[in-house]
Amino acid sequence: MEGTFLPICRKDMTERGIAQFDFVYIIGDAYVDHPSFGHAIISRLLEAHGYSVGIISQPDWKEKGSIAIYGEPRLAFLITAGNMDSMVNHYSVSKRPREKDSFTPGGAVGRRPDYATIVYGNLIRQTYKKTPILIGGVEASLRRLAHYDYWSNKVKRSILLDSGADILMYGMGERSILALAEALDSGIAVSDITFVPGTVYKTQKEADIYDALFLPGFTEVKEDKAAYARSFYQQYQNTDPFSGRRLAEGYPNKVYVVQNPPSEPLREMEMDDIYALPYMRDYHPSYEPQGGVPAIEEVRFSLTSSRGCFGGCSFCALTFHQGRIIQSRSHASIVEEAKLFTKQPGFKGYVHDVGGPTANFRFPSCGKQMKKGVCPNRQCLFPAPCENLKADHKDYLELLRKLRGIPGIKKVFIRSGIRFDYVLADKDRTFLRELCQYHISGQLKVAPEHISDKVLEKMGKPNAAVYRQFVREYEKMNEKLGKEQYLVPYLMSSHPGSTLQEAVELAEFLRDLGYMPQQVQDFYPTPSTISTCMYYTGLDPRTMEPVYVAHNPHEKAMQRALIQYREPRNYKLVKEALLKAGRTDLIGFGQQCLIPPREIAHKGKPHPKAKPNKKAKSAKKGRR
Repeated sequence: MEGTFLPICRKDMTERGIAQFDFVYIIGDAYVDHPSFGHAIISRLLEAHGYSVGIISQPDWKEKGSIAIYGEPRLAFLITAGNMDSMVNHYSVSKRPREKDSFTPGGAVGRRPDYATIVYGNLIRQTYKKTPILIGGVEASLRRLAHYDYWSNKVKRSILLDSGADILMYGMGERSILALAEALDSGIAVSDITFVPGTVYKTQKEADIYDALFLPGFTEVKEDKAAYARSFYQQYQNTDPFSGRRLAEGYPNKVYVVQNPPSEPLREMEMDDIYALPYMRDYHPSYEPQGGVPAIEEVRFSLTSSRGCFGGCSFCALTFHQGRIIQSRSHASIVEEAKLFTKQPGFKGYVHDVGGPTANFRFPSCGKQMKKGVCPNRQCLFPAPCENLKADHKDYLELLRKLRGIPGIKKVFIRSGIRFDYVLADKDRTFLRELCQYHISGQLKVAPEHISDKVLEKMGKPNAAVYRQFVREYEKMNEKLGKEQYLVPYLMSSHPGSTLQEAVELAEFLRDLGYMPQQVQDFYPTPSTISTCMYYTGLDPRTMEPVYVAHNPHEKAMQRALIQYREPRNYKLVKEALLKAGRTDLIGFGQQCLIPPREIAHKGKPHPKAKPNKKAKSAKKGRR
């Protein structure tokens, strides 16, 4: 493949005859020049507009000179912690260190610090006192205002203040970075760049903050959980580029953090241009001796067709980061990228995914959104599909058909997840038929998340009857096609609103389904989600009503064990949970029971498991 990677060391800089970079980009991930990596898009976009960029990947934060290898940039330092929040990258929900970092060469751990954006920013400030610092990426985006930090169990200040940066870019960043580059290049002082959408700045001049909604101050939200919940929901209602207001948050010493309204969504041609930039589509070759970068394998032969999500799940941060308005690429752009796959080494004819946050969302959910924005107080699919929702898979079907017809492509998978309630909202079942016929292989992963309507309401998910309807239609369609294919449901334990009673209800559902998940996701309170706000405050910010939250690690372990009640190692936890929930009727040898009265030795072998989603008569084979 023609082209070159961007410079990663002083030698590269010298060989290219660059005396001073316009931007020096500090990244917490390994350098992967692929459009699934935010740093690749931002750096290639700057390069395409005539700016030079030097990459410093995973600098040694204990060494002051690690960020000074190129000297001072002409315009600014850029910082991103990487494709993930550094704390999520480092720790499991139980706060135990992870054993692998897929965004680091060889999957090695320990190559970036905790709270990486803050550490990198302060490292730069030790040497370059006045050079502009611009921060962005997921970590900065989701911590742009006062936020609850699960790992320290504290409300933290805006990351803009703690990092020592001048400006924070939130969201996807393409419009913001070009506007900032142009302003800096024209000689405007960084302290005067207060007008760029999709950015956050700090000021001590309250009089200069115009047309803003003033949120409760940091001191108030830190001390009063109700104030935190109210502030969070005001932020949530102002994430739309067309209707969102400017927000201001006060701090001690008369400092204000000001969030400008979000950037407007990219148009189709702009998306196409971004994905047509000359990416090398691989990790830097210097990582080869270390085993490469594992994260590339998930996306190397996957196609991003859209951004944004109007699903509105409470536990998802997409509303705060990519927004609820869908942005899509053209068929021609996506097909052209797919054709590139057929020329790449290692391609075996399988496209691993065609999608985005939700694969079957290709356009805004209704016609008014690109002019008036999304509704601040209503969701498109929850609690039921809006009457203005356009549920139509025709465009996505046409795209998939084009991809299937490319010479050299054997099969096109859909793995990024579909919204089954959106499938049902479309009266035409052609998509469901072609999904089952062409785009899965044995099983389809879907995300009902829970089965209790009480919990689903807090999750912002459709009620259980909707999932059951989808299961029936999926099975019926596969029978019609003569295929034996199963559903694999993603399930979550300990979400706010879930008591042991609801956890038992979920276990009973799995009993009747004849399926036991191999993995269970315990609710993870990541920054800037409605669910995390509920977890911290015990209040639903949408209604300010109290919400039950399982904070005790032992109770969380019981809820998680109930989902895998057949595992011998979970017996004691399951029995304790059933006793506490008053469900002794589920302890015994009857068909409806979850566990026997006493623990039975199984010589280290797990209990028999039914195949995923077999019908009830087959599921009985998987019970005790």
